[in-house]
Amino acid sequence: MSYTHGSEKTKLCLKTITRHFHSGQPHSAARSFFGVEDFLDDDNSRPYTYQKEKKSKNPNKHISFKQRTIAYMEPFTLDVFISKRFVSASLTHRVTSKQVAVAGTNSKDIKAALKSRSDIPACLAIGKILSERAREADVYTASYTPRERDKFEGKIRAVVQSLIDNGIDVKIYLD
Repeated sequence: MSYTHGSEKTKLCLKTITRHFHSGQPHSAARSFFGVEDFLDDDNSRPYTYQKEKKSKNPNKHISFKQRTIAYMEPFTLDVFISKRFVSASLTHRVTSKQVAVAGTNSKDIKAALKSRSDIPACLAIGKILSERAREADVYTASYTPRERDKFEGKIRAVVQSLIDNGIDVKIYLD
């Protein structure tokens, strides 16, 4: 197929391209690219910057009784964070997401009493202080699930064992 200048085929082809390209109507997109619709949610109720609630991939999926009630049966969770410089632990209420008791070697009152802020004796001290603060808040049970990267040994085990020794019943869920 050869294109010569001014042939009928070339003019016909250019007419059809310009008609579809320059008509001003979006052909493939349902929404405009920079229009107001892009800044609204699907139901046009709130700006796009707010995070949408996660929709289940399978809306008919059955949720077990244990999954529905575990947050109310064991309402307090233990969170332990250990870095190279300090150790911190907290008890959090699952339903309200409020921290009931917190202890860390970075706080002023504990810093002065410890020789090192990240060794096993510091972990034992954090467990003892956290258990005292938890008992003041009427918390006597907690559940602990280690993070994926954490192994239940060493410093983490020292914090949890110190809590158990000082009167807090900790349920440990290992995979």
